[in-house]
Amino acid sequence: MNAPLLDRVRERLAADGAPLRPAAVAAAIRAESGGVLGDTEVLTTLRELQTELVGAGILEPLLCAPGTTDVLVTAPDAVWVDDGTGLRRTPISFADEAAVRRLAQRLALAAGRRLDDAQPWVDGHLSGLGLAAPGAPLSVRLHAVLPPVAAAGTCLSLRVLRPATQDLDSLVASGAIAADAGELLRGVIAARLAFLVSGGTGAGKTTLLAALLGAVAPAERIVCVEDAAELAPRHPHVVKLVARCANVEGVGEVTVRDLVRQALRMRPDRMVVGEVRGAEVVDLLTALNTGHDGGAGTVHANNPAEVPARFEALAALGGLERTALHSQLGAAIQVVLHVCRDRSGRRRLSEIGLLRRGDDGRVEVLPCWHIDGGAGRWAEDLRRLIEVRSAS
Repeated sequence: MNAPLLDRVRERLAADGAPLRPAAVAAAIRAESGGVLGDTEVLTTLRELQTELVGAGILEPLLCAPGTTDVLVTAPDAVWVDDGTGLRRTPISFADEAAVRRLAQRLALAAGRRLDDAQPWVDGHLSGLGLAAPGAPLSVRLHAVLPPVAAAGTCLSLRVLRPATQDLDSLVASGAIAADAGELLRGVIAARLAFLVSGGTGAGKTTLLAALLGAVAPAERIVCVEDAAELAPRHPHVVKLVARCANVEGVGEVTVRDLVRQALRMRPDRMVVGEVRGAEVVDLLTALNTGHDGGAGTVHANNPAEVPARFEALAALGGLERTALHSQLGAAIQVVLHVCRDRSGRRRLSEIGLLRRGDDGRVEVLPCWHIDGGAGRWAEDLRRLIEVRSAS
C-alpha cells in the first residue's frame, strides 16, 4: 500500500470521527483503494494502520513491558527505553519524521491538549487509552516538542506511572532499604513525624512514600494530593485527589494548590502531597503547622542538604519570604529521606536527615544515617525525638 493511499485512509477516518474499530478501518481502506485490494492486502494494511492509529503505536510493546519507566523518541530511528537499569537504545524505528509527529499530535489530542506549529510543546497525562493488556491499563505522562523548537525533529517523552504499591517489608527484603534504616523509618511513622522524600527523577521517591504510608495505623485517614495518580499505598483509608490540566480551550484546570486547600476540609489525619513542585508548598506548610502532624511529600533535590534551598525557591512562587519559610519549615517537617540510584541503576534509600533550625534561624539538615556508614552523628537525636513524640 503506497503512502498517498495511506494518507487518504487517515483523512477519511479523521473526517468520519467514528471509533477506530477494525470494520471501520477496513471499510475505509476498500473505499480509498477503489476496491482493488484483495483480502490479504486489506488485512495487512489494517494491521499496519491499527498499529499507528490505536494506543501508542509501535511504542506500545515498550510501554507494556514489565519494569519500563520511560520511553523516549529523539529521531525516527532513535527510540530509547529505561526499564530500571538505565537508558538503552532499541531497534524500533518510525518510517519517517512525519510518523513521529503524527503520533505525538494524536497522543496530545487524547490528553486533551493542543500540539501544532502555534503550540509546539505539550505536557499532558494519558489514561484509559488501551496502552496495556486488558485489565491492566497504564497511566502515562506525555511530553512532546515539535520542530523547529526541537531542532533535530519531534521529541517524544513517555513516562509510565505505575501504581506504587510495595510495602516497607518488601523494600527491606529487596535491599532497597537497609534493615537498620527500616527500623528508623518505622519509628518515624509511629511517632507521627512529618517527613519529605527527596531525590532525582525516577529515583523511587513515590515508591518509598507509598510504602511508608502503608505502615500508617489502619485507623488513620490519609488524604493524598497528586499531580498524576501514582500513590497506591496498602492502607484501608486513603482518599486520592488528582490535579487536572486545562483543556484545549484553556479552561477547567484544577491545580495541586487548589486540592491542598480542599484536602484540609476533608478531616485528614495525614496530609500527603505526592510531589511538592510549586506554590502549594505554602499551603502544605501551613497545614502541617496547624495540627496536621505526620504529613509527607516528595521533592526533587540532589541531596538532603539542598532541601531547604529547594523549599526557598518553591515558597517564593507562593509569596512566602525567606525568613517566614524557614520558620514554617523548621516547625512543620522533622525528617528528610533521600533516595537515589546506584551505579547498577537500582533504587535505594541512601540518607536520612533531621531538620533543625540553627542559631541564625535557618533550617539545616543534620545527617542521621548514610547507606555507606550507617548511623551518623545525629542519629541519637532522631531516636530521642521519636521516643518523645511516641510518648506524647
